[in-house]
Amino acid sequence: AHIPIANHPALSRLTDRKLLRSLGYIGGRWIAGKDAADFAVTDPATGAPVARVAKLGVTETDSAICAATSAFPLWAKRLPQDRAAILRRWAALMMDAQEDLALLMTLEQGKPLSESRGEIAYAAEFLEWFAGEARRINVEGVTPHLENVEMIVRREAIGPVGVVTP
Repeated sequence: AHIPIANHPALSRLTDRKLLRSLGYIGGRWIAGKDAADFAVTDPATGAPVARVAKLGVTETDSAICAATSAFPLWAKRLPQDRAAILRRWAALMMDAQEDLALLMTLEQGKPLSESRGEIAYAAEFLEWFAGEARRINVEGVTPHLENVEMIVRREAIGPVGVVTP
């Protein structure tokens, strides 16, 4: 399935037009929503169409949760340094594409380009931070309430988490 992208004048400034996607990415595939429904994204500053994107709902959300849950065991088996490298690579890719991503964010939300650049950098910093955390042993000693007892708390991921954000 493919949803045509509008020809907003600002899109000609994109270095990598492949960053503008109209479909949802679930389970390693780009998908359209139920009945191939879509909706328009318009530039709040001008009202001009930017794109039409897949309208995803409950079914696609359930599919995304199932795909993440299925992928989690393989991710958890990776060495911490491998997970860290993947997260750092993701952060680097975001920063390499900062101008394009910021332009797309500005066209979608209407915020100043400088704020969009800042949000991209902020998101990449989270990935860098989590990459550092991936390499740390998440174990700590806890003072027990009994004599001759040693208590250890080990923190480890138990699986995917679903979050709804604006």
